Amino acid sequence: MSPLCQTHITAAQLNQMEPFYPLHTRVCEHCWLVQLPQFVAPADIFSEYAYFSSYADSWVEHARQYCESVCQRFGIDRDKRVIEIASNDGYLLKHFVSKGVPVLGVEPAANVAEVAIRNGIPSVVKFFGRDTAGSLAADFGRADLLIGNNVLAHVPDLNDFVAGLKLLLGSHGVITMEFPHLLELIRYNQFDTIYHEHFSYFSFLTVREVFRSRGLTLFDVERLATHGGSLRIYGCHAADQSRAISPRVGELLELEESFGLKRLDTYTVFAEQVRETKRALLEFLISVKRAGKRVVGYGAPGKGNTLLNYCGIGSDFIDFTVDRNPYKQGKFTPGSHIPILSPDQLAGSAADYILILPWNLKEEIVDTLRRVPDLHARFVVPIPKVEILG
Repeated sequence: MSPLCQTHITAAQLNQMEPFYPLHTRVCEHCWLVQLPQFVAPADIFSEYAYFSSYADSWVEHARQYCESVCQRFGIDRDKRVIEIASNDGYLLKHFVSKGVPVLGVEPAANVAEVAIRNGIPSVVKFFGRDTAGSLAADFGRADLLIGNNVLAHVPDLNDFVAGLKLLLGSHGVITMEFPHLLELIRYNQFDTIYHEHFSYFSFLTVREVFRSRGLTLFDVERLATHGGSLRIYGCHAADQSRAISPRVGELLELEESFGLKRLDTYTVFAEQVRETKRALLEFLISVKRAGKRVVGYGAPGKGNTLLNYCGIGSDFIDFTVDRNPYKQGKFTPGSHIPILSPDQLAGSAADYILILPWNLKEEIVDTLRRVPDLHARFVVPIPKVEILG
């Protein structure tokens, strides 16, 4: 049982009832899609959202490099249209704007889209699907490049969403989408990336079939290091014969099958890995707290809240956590009710250990914290296994 991972709690809400929902993944024995049951409507999750992409410097740089790459590969210039689904605060589209490329962001969270608009990124506040795609195609035109980074997992109705992509894509346009790779999630024990806001967890073999069923061909795929291991897929209309199928498509399909993504025992073994991670992290925290050490956290990401709630870690173990996002500061983590402070509070905190909750950014975080005056803490990375960094 777990609360919604981005519903951070105000001080006034601490004594109120907080909704918890089952957090249990299911795998289909036919198409091998891994999904969560839908307990909450997307509008209740994403209409106001606490995640702002621009606070992760390495992620903004990742977006810049992507922009340079696709502009060169597909000839994206001032005469082309770029549309991003789930455009967040404009962290990616700003790189196209600087090149003079016409862009449009589609973002369901009004508070996040407002930041993008203030920064000069044209954005509409809408959930994406077939109906939205039709109106956008009429008002803005069909896209030469259609982008969706870390949005596919957030979609409860995959068929409607992918059908919308087909409607909005120009006849010779390209779709690129990024999402965490199920193979890496299992291989590296990344169970904390499972939360209610993520309805689906994708292998390439599954996502390829979803797109194929809606008349779209995935002609290339890249494996990325982001979020602990992601895929970037490249798609086009099935009728567009100008795109050659990359050898990487067949290679990845073969890798996934040999890894065991079409065998149920792969998933049951993973479940036991998760339980062992919980036991190891609690053993560590119990031992250092009994030794009189002070433990604080860094970050208040969605993945961190899955970890904290699954392991039963609250302020009895973690005095506070810090986050660069002012939207979260002054609130408490959902379920575990750990205070979220500004990173400025780390200096002079006398922390002995800092638990890094956004472990996918550990290099960036450790490099930053080692420059904080009077901070002599060691760093704890919980995933894929408990690791102590000096």
